[in-house]
Amino acid sequence: MLHTPTRIACAALLANLAGLSPMNALAQVADQPAASAQLDQVLVTGTRAKDRTLLNSAVPVDVLSQEDLQRAVAGDGNLAAALQTLLPSFNFPRQSNSGGGDHVRAAQLRGLSPDQVLVLVNGKRRHNSAIVNLESKTGKGTNPVDFNAIPVSAIKRIEVLRDGAGAQYGSDAIAGVINIILDDADNGGLVAGGVGGFHTRFEPSNETLNDGRSRELQGKLGLKLGDSGFVRFGVEAAHRDHTNRAGPDQIPPWEDQSPANLAFQGKRNYAPGEPESDQLALWFNSGFTLGGLGALGSDARGYAFGTWQQRKSEGAAYFRYPDSFANVKAIYPNGYRPATTGKSQDLQLASGVRGSLGADKSWDYDVALNLGRNEFNYGLRNSLNVSLGAASPTQFHLGDFQTQQLGISADFSRELALPGLSKPATLALGVEARRESFRTKAGDEASYAVGSFDGTPGAQAGPGLQAADAVDLSRNLVGAYVDLSADLTPSLFAGLALRADHYSDFGSALTAKLSGRYVLTQDLALRGALSNNFRAPSLAQTGFSFTVTDRGDGGTLSQVRTLPVQSDIARALGAEPLKAETARNASLGLTWQPSRRASLSIDAFDVKVKDRITLSERLSSDALTALIQSQFGVAGVNGVNFFTNAVDTHTRGVDLVGQFSHALAGGELRWTLASSFNKTTLSNIQQSSAALKALGIDKPQVGLEESNTLTDAAPRDRHVISAQWSNSGWNLLARATRHGSATRVFDFGDGFTPTQTYAPVWQLDLEAEVKLTRSFSVSVGGVNVTDRYPTRSIDDISYFGNFPYDVLSPVGFNGAYYYARARYNF
Repeated sequence: MLHTPTRIACAALLANLAGLSPMNALAQVADQPAASAQLDQVLVTGTRAKDRTLLNSAVPVDVLSQEDLQRAVAGDGNLAAALQTLLPSFNFPRQSNSGGGDHVRAAQLRGLSPDQVLVLVNGKRRHNSAIVNLESKTGKGTNPVDFNAIPVSAIKRIEVLRDGAGAQYGSDAIAGVINIILDDADNGGLVAGGVGGFHTRFEPSNETLNDGRSRELQGKLGLKLGDSGFVRFGVEAAHRDHTNRAGPDQIPPWEDQSPANLAFQGKRNYAPGEPESDQLALWFNSGFTLGGLGALGSDARGYAFGTWQQRKSEGAAYFRYPDSFANVKAIYPNGYRPATTGKSQDLQLASGVRGSLGADKSWDYDVALNLGRNEFNYGLRNSLNVSLGAASPTQFHLGDFQTQQLGISADFSRELALPGLSKPATLALGVEARRESFRTKAGDEASYAVGSFDGTPGAQAGPGLQAADAVDLSRNLVGAYVDLSADLTPSLFAGLALRADHYSDFGSALTAKLSGRYVLTQDLALRGALSNNFRAPSLAQTGFSFTVTDRGDGGTLSQVRTLPVQSDIARALGAEPLKAETARNASLGLTWQPSRRASLSIDAFDVKVKDRITLSERLSSDALTALIQSQFGVAGVNGVNFFTNAVDTHTRGVDLVGQFSHALAGGELRWTLASSFNKTTLSNIQQSSAALKALGIDKPQVGLEESNTLTDAAPRDRHVISAQWSNSGWNLLARATRHGSATRVFDFGDGFTPTQTYAPVWQLDLEAEVKLTRSFSVSVGGVNVTDRYPTRSIDDISYFGNFPYDVLSPVGFNGAYYYARARYNF
């Protein structure tokens, strides 16, 4: 539901739509306080001051309420999909047939990389996911935060800072900061359930499909602890069936055109779509008095919160035909389609103490311990290792991945009287220490074994992680910041933040931010910020190792290896230790609040990122193979790649957000509009090192496909219009979203680079909720009710008809989804 100040509305236009003159409309709603509640919400993200709200903030911040999220989550049942619905600058593509990308999907803010946005829970840093995505389009080579591991029912609100904030929070906050505030009600509870599914007319196969059925249940309860404490806890469980949007198979021409294979022509043999998943999540949030503990102060309060989720999912891989080099007919006489399996266990636990220090209690403090951990077990079923022949197992464990962070932080703030200021300034300072680790463990030996039979070694749709590629990495970091903000005059607010961070593996970073807001009139204000920010290379990018073994001519074994950048082989090829990505951010905006019920903001931004980390192109030559064998004793390495600081990017854009509301037919009608535009260009693309050129390899380290991913694979613009009418018994919502165009480029070699731009597409969502009693409500609705799909992929991209729609468009490729929900509040 798009009715928060995360939306753009020109009040005069919307008033005309409602049949009112602009000035009369504003006058009619000026005395209605309910819809202005979020405008007055005191922000805790991007500022240390205690009097900053949405429109008097020096930087753009969106606030998404619990109600917003519940109405936006219907289609996918997960947080990332809800954020895409509510935030035009947030992109969450439904990747499929993408290995680990089927199980942990990456999201973007403002067109930047998934790992360039910082995620907080209750103001504490969230950990990254463990799986490294090597086969996905968006976020290739990253292991960003898994938004969908955070239960939506646990959330009170979300604050989204759309600006760089490295000087306040440290690494990763280049595109912005998403701070998830957990529910803290000390009484009452909720029981809710829902069902849904896709119902669509699928033109490629000329049939009506009903699949992707979902069932979910959630509950939560709040209790008082003593006189002023609380504990809020809850549970969520959900099951979602898979979808299949494969087209009729035309059989690739390189496959044997045998009768057994041709029998599958015209059938839907592949399975692009949503993965099947089962998940269970638990969470809690609490606060309690710790008075009388001496040095902590008489008003000391303890707090603790946590989230835990276990999710099992199953993704799709390519079909293997009966008479194929990738099949053993004794096992699969009719061919087979492997399924990737994932089991993710995600945990965050944090606790701390906050209160006041000093005789006059002038210093506020917050000392916290924060643990985050993600484990991902990756596997396969319905597969085989051809080189093991008929004795091959059909299920494989491909590997284990684990990431963990343990941090301690101490934050202090106070009001500070400065000469010449009519109001006290806010001084904040703090320190942080954190230990991060990344581990991988090998899969089953059969998942990568080289057997005695002809055929590709390793599990099909794998292979597994080899024992020699397992890593155990860790690093320590410390950081400190100081932040000063003040109203310099009644019209001018300014803030200055400085931060220094030191990492044990790559070195130090110094960041700064200057922000300000100037009141032009009572309703109109100018705001802006300048900052430099950074993102430390992840441990996965520093040390991940992976090997794929194959058979060449005459059965000779060959390897393609993803090398750790610090390995001896990578260094011999000219690889250099990874540097931090650095960014320079600038923003300038205008806010307008003509009444308590109307708001408008426009913010332009400019982000220049230097030394962006990507996975290099595959590097191969006969001379490279010979060098690796002669110097390192490793035979048959026909190709390598590694992570490198390969390119600089420049992203520019504009965000428009706002709202307008008025009384209508005994209720309230709230109009909202939101728009986001961004464009990314590349420069200073790294070329081959001297060592590579000496081996006959002379090409850019960022290839055509990766350039496409960084620039125009995601839509450059999205626009959302919504209207919501509500009274004491009903709530009606209509939301229209225009997803901009997206471009796909493939590079199949030898100059064959099929390219297609997918046209913009409109999506319509509808929902009606009826409150049967004060506590019980029922809602029904639909996402993409007009059953829109992206442009059909051209023949050179659709893989012989099997993938008729691309994953790039945010409208998805599953068609219309319908749902019903029931909620009981007590």
